[in-house]
Amino acid sequence: MVAYVASWFKPAGGQRQDWVAYVLLAPVLLLFALGVLYPLFETVRVSFLDWTGLGRPKPAGIENYTKLISDPNFLNALKVTLTWTVATTFFSVLFGWTIALVSGLDAKRTLVFRVAIFAAYGVSEVASGVIWLGIVQPDFGLINSVLRAIGLDQWAYPWLGDANTAMVVLVAAYVWTQTGLPLLTCYAAIVAIPRSQIEAAYVDGASHMQVLRHILIPYSLPGLKVAVFLVLLNSLKAFDLIHAMTEGGPVRGTETVGYFMFKEAVVYFKQGYGAASTVVLLLAVIVVSIPLIRERSSDT
Repeated sequence: MVAYVASWFKPAGGQRQDWVAYVLLAPVLLLFALGVLYPLFETVRVSFLDWTGLGRPKPAGIENYTKLISDPNFLNALKVTLTWTVATTFFSVLFGWTIALVSGLDAKRTLVFRVAIFAAYGVSEVASGVIWLGIVQPDFGLINSVLRAIGLDQWAYPWLGDANTAMVVLVAAYVWTQTGLPLLTCYAAIVAIPRSQIEAAYVDGASHMQVLRHILIPYSLPGLKVAVFLVLLNSLKAFDLIHAMTEGGPVRGTETVGYFMFKEAVVYFKQGYGAASTVVLLLAVIVVSIPLIRERSSDT
């Protein structure tokens, strides 16, 4: 019986082997179709409708998309999304890469520090939002309480009540949750360096800075590219942390395109309009992803 089953995997003109492969892939392909392709096609379809989610939808053509172009709230969401994505990606990758490089110089002494940084990556964004709300809450938050305790009452501030400081706090909270990802990818690339190469450099009289510049940084670049790609995509689709901390406020000052879609579709019952903004966000993600994927493919 075993020999009979095994014979199906033998290349007999390629047909039997291909047939078995398709059978084994069928459950995964079915789940992908139900979980990704169907929602995607449905979102695109709804984006061409005038529909509140209740009753019969009406055809709207490209009206939802033309409204987006002239909607100041959507244009503001695009601006916020650009600021948010650049800031969170830059600082998350910078901090994670720096910690990975320092850890590469002395892995034993930085073990506890690495674990502490990476542990934050395992915390959900909602939980992170609640934690940071406790830190920046204006009356009983940790920051203002410490400022008042040391006599700096004038420095106490409603951090989430101002659009500029609210964005800074959001970026800091998100960077705290995401730094563990570039730390992991960059440190994995550094660990792959043959230890004998680093030891030989020290034997030849190289300093820590020379080892860092000529060995650790070049070898960590593949991990750095992966980190930029993943953190960038995570930042574009960020929602939970924003919803938990500011709900897009104050005065839409922290409202990204993803949160704009949520408010239009769920809060204001504009399903077609919200779906159109989702399609625009999807196109932005695709535009950003294709060059990065091509670069990764050329590297391999």
